[in-house]
Amino acid sequence: MSDLLRRSVLKGGAALAGAYAIGMPAIVRAQSDTIKVGHLTPMTGFLGALGEYAVMGIAMAAEEINAAGGVMGRRLEVMSEDSINPATASTKAQRMLDRDGALVLMGEISSASALAISQVAARNKKLFLATGPRSDTLRGESCNRYLFCIDIPNTVMVNAVGSALMRDGMVEGKSFYTLTADYVFGHDLLRAAKAFFDAHGAKLAGDELVATDVTDFSPYLLKIRQARPDVVCSNLAGNQVTNLVKQYAEFGLPYPIVGFNLNTADAWAAGEGNLSGTWPTVWYHTLDVPASKAFVDAFQKKHGKPPENHAWIEYVSLKMLAQAMNEAKSTDSEALADHFEKGAEFDILKGRPAYFRAWDHQLVQEAYPFTVKAAAEMKDKWDLMALGPAVPAAGEPLETIYPTKEQNPCKL
Repeated sequence: MSDLLRRSVLKGGAALAGAYAIGMPAIVRAQSDTIKVGHLTPMTGFLGALGEYAVMGIAMAAEEINAAGGVMGRRLEVMSEDSINPATASTKAQRMLDRDGALVLMGEISSASALAISQVAARNKKLFLATGPRSDTLRGESCNRYLFCIDIPNTVMVNAVGSALMRDGMVEGKSFYTLTADYVFGHDLLRAAKAFFDAHGAKLAGDELVATDVTDFSPYLLKIRQARPDVVCSNLAGNQVTNLVKQYAEFGLPYPIVGFNLNTADAWAAGEGNLSGTWPTVWYHTLDVPASKAFVDAFQKKHGKPPENHAWIEYVSLKMLAQAMNEAKSTDSEALADHFEKGAEFDILKGRPAYFRAWDHQLVQEAYPFTVKAAAEMKDKWDLMALGPAVPAAGEPLETIYPTKEQNPCKL
């Protein structure tokens, strides 16, 4: 990722050199003709594999937007940096606004780092499109005027997988043993899982909080063997999931394993035959939608592999931002927030357009449960998932799977 760190998507080195050659007024003009976006995402650590795809996705979107004439005739420049942790993310976000001239902040996968960036955005009254974090807290008690969340929240992931589990008779009267990432995202996901279990007649046989740097899951697997639950449930994140499913397969435990969170890069890294069960996804590269197929083909041609869901979400998020700027005829954060709140619709390469809810700034969109294909059914190592029907079903309002105003404490 070193070649991506601090990489500007705008390839304007020659133009910048020319500006220096003819003096300061040209530099000022060049800056005013550029719309700068500060992009933060984890490029190292347990979420680093996801951040790599995020950078590729947003870079591809910027290249396409600029090739088509930019935004209001101006070029987009995306400045991508490694967020590392919440403290570093906050510092870098402030520097991007103060020193680098970013007009908007975007990105992030870690819910903890996204919370830190959102606080910077609120203090500076600058828009922050949080592309990848899933904590309900961000859309709830920690919401603010300038924070807009793109990815599906924890409650939706639980509802998507839960609907498939109920269909298969795996909830009512069953005991679940959960493994939970020990940071804000995992704690939040566990709350949503417990609420689902309570509402549908399941019980929690046990839960273990797992630090994000844990690689050996054998102590937890021994506890599961002793507890003998009906179902094992993962509330983990990043390469925690990869390590768990590999070791779970090695242990040969007889209890079915499911998950309320998964990103496809982590699923791919698990290796053939190790992942099983039902899991949620926000998007997958085999989705049978023409616009999605065109994006996948272009990404595959450029990078030699299919896009992961964080490549997709960064790609569509920058396209949404560009569309909003063009429609609002402004790069001002207040004008953009107003435009999003008015119900503008966006093509996000799914079967139905998406829109932001005015009262909590959550992007409302479809989600998908999936099961893992048998090895004989896979066309290649990327062809891992068999997508279930979109949730909610066709004809049902998109908001049926999202927290309601009564369930969400957001006060903008």
